[in-house]
Amino acid sequence: MFTGLVEELGKVRAVSRGAHSIRLTVGAEKILADVKLGDSIAVDGACLTVVAFDRYNFTVDIMPETYDRTTLSSRKPGDFVNLERTLRLGDRLGGHIVSGHVDTTGTIVSVTPRDIANIFRIQVPRKLGAFIIPQGSVTVDGVSLTIVNCGEDWFEVSLIPHTWDVTVLSRKQAGDLVNVETDVLGKYVQRMLRHDRTPVETPTGSAIDSEFLLKHGFMD
Repeated sequence: MFTGLVEELGKVRAVSRGAHSIRLTVGAEKILADVKLGDSIAVDGACLTVVAFDRYNFTVDIMPETYDRTTLSSRKPGDFVNLERTLRLGDRLGGHIVSGHVDTTGTIVSVTPRDIANIFRIQVPRKLGAFIIPQGSVTVDGVSLTIVNCGEDWFEVSLIPHTWDVTVLSRKQAGDLVNVETDVLGKYVQRMLRHDRTPVETPTGSAIDSEFLLKHGFMD
């Protein structure tokens, strides 16, 4: 589990390609201070397992599912990537709950400066529309962001100067692809409502159904 707060920019050192997989070696410093074999690291928002490391680099394998679903299949030496270690018990949850399981790639439609912010409009498949709501959370290339506007197949996020300065998003432009993960809590709510029409009983005996969620502000 992650928070969507990028800790460090890593630099791709080496790429070894298989038929439908990739092994990436990424240069880093901060996140390697306490790394262990088998640890998980979010690379541009995708949760990957450390299979080798030294003082200045770590290596991860990208399997077919991640290869197909993310932008990591196009990474090459010299590219920069957002890095984050897993959330530890007791850490502050400064962003939002991020699983590191990328839903899809989105296409940057525009990057528009607005005062001190930069507004990204990103197009995504319509099937994700149910999880994209104004003031909701979304992860873009591993960065936790708040949705400021949205439509059926697009959303906009506003990057503050700090996020612009410390993440790879400042290097993106219209037409580029980014990894998108929608809010995991919304996915569970939708699954409960779609696949189980029987109200869920809580330990207190109250039912969690559409009426309950509307009443308590979880739906509109």
